[in-house]
Amino acid sequence: MDRSSQIIRTSWVGIVTNVLLAAFKAVVGVLASSVAIVMDAVNNLSDALSSIITIVGTKLSQRPADRKHPFGHGRLEYFSAIIIAVIVLSAGITSLIESVKKLIEPTEPSYTTATLVVIVVAIVVKLLLGRYVKHKGEQLKSDALIASGSDALFDAIITLSTLVSAGVMLLWNVLLDGILGALISVVIIKAGIEMLASPINQLLGTGISKELTSQIKKEVMAFDEVQGVYDLILHNYGPDVIIGSLHVSVPDTTTAYEIHGLGRKIAAAMFDKHGIIMTVGFYSVATGENRKAELQNAVMQMATAHKEVLQAHAFYYSEKDRMISVDIVPDDHVDENALVCQLANEIQPLVPDLQVVIVVDHNYTE
Repeated sequence: MDRSSQIIRTSWVGIVTNVLLAAFKAVVGVLASSVAIVMDAVNNLSDALSSIITIVGTKLSQRPADRKHPFGHGRLEYFSAIIIAVIVLSAGITSLIESVKKLIEPTEPSYTTATLVVIVVAIVVKLLLGRYVKHKGEQLKSDALIASGSDALFDAIITLSTLVSAGVMLLWNVLLDGILGALISVVIIKAGIEMLASPINQLLGTGISKELTSQIKKEVMAFDEVQGVYDLILHNYGPDVIIGSLHVSVPDTTTAYEIHGLGRKIAAAMFDKHGIIMTVGFYSVATGENRKAELQNAVMQMATAHKEVLQAHAFYYSEKDRMISVDIVPDDHVDENALVCQLANEIQPLVPDLQVVIVVDHNYTE
């Protein structure tokens, strides 16, 4: 079963569970002649909304690419996660308002046997459902499922606080409704904000994990012709679509035909192993004993001698174009313009008649 099918199936489990729990509450409410329990049953039907949103979002994200959306509609899944996170956040804010009202004007709640039975059943069901859905969300890397599972868990926690409050009131006649409600509401609001952060960061373009970055570089370096991997950039267009590019350095004796074949092999490996549509560029490394190799060694040593320079690569020397260039990756907190001027001044004496170009790159993945 593919990822989308598993997300949809998990969401259906959430819908069915909430409907069955609502039916149970409705039956108990009717038998006990409790309007409050019946209304709570109706509320449980609305709890299925997060699962419905997840299904709709997943279905829409599966729509194929078109001219307006050449990379597909995968990012729609992030919008469903945002909507669910907003629902959780709204529930936390509403709960906080109600809790504050209880602190200002305390009211003594009444609990019947039927009410307590419903509370206990609701806690158990919601805890099991929340843990299951959240676990599947983490397993499938679905922000929507994680948010939906968290929503169910918070429902269980709120209900549990009601049960604790009832026990304390029955045993010691102390009202804790307002205090417990306010504390839990703050936790829910904090969690809701954190839930919003993940899909929003994905839409804004969050960095790829260091683990994936390291894995990609390791796999590309495994090709015999590759001497270095640089400029890795990855764009996430949904959980299943990543567009990327990187450069590899190869000996300057490598033929165009060999470069063509190497680029195809790297691109195929990235797609097969990670589902990444990768564009591969090439830098040449001077080999042998010649002017180009001597300049390359000297320039690289000058660049990497600066502690502010994290990496130097892409050395290029051309008598025809009257220029020499090198790419550097500076530390984030360095004055780039000052560093470029300093490096250019250091390199210029090596090639007094040529233009010195320092290209500043940035690390977009780590």
